[in-house]
Amino acid sequence: MKFLCPSQALGEGASRGFALDELRLLVVRREGRVYAYQNRCPHRGVALEWQPDQFLDASASLIQCSTHAALFLIESGECVAGPCAGQFLTALDCHEDSQGIWITPPTSEDDV
Repeated sequence: MKFLCPSQALGEGASRGFALDELRLLVVRREGRVYAYQNRCPHRGVALEWQPDQFLDASASLIQCSTHAALFLIESGECVAGPCAGQFLTALDCHEDSQGIWITPPTSEDDV
């Protein structure tokens, strides 16, 4: 398990990007819960953000791919609009405790 950041570094309705070795990921806080995904659009494998730490649409209610404008549900990573509709972002196991937000990186045999 790897430490990402203190809890207060990810406000409600906010997103942040991180790099852990070769793994690029994003985390989003929605309704007090933290969600983590690989930072890779299932359509073309490109990074999602249009600026550092900017992964959400204008309403901050969906994750948006800056390249194709695909929209993903924060809670499940499912694409609900765009060229990859029906596909999913790759979810990562994360949890939050009194120290902050932690991620369990995929093992070497997992798809990174």
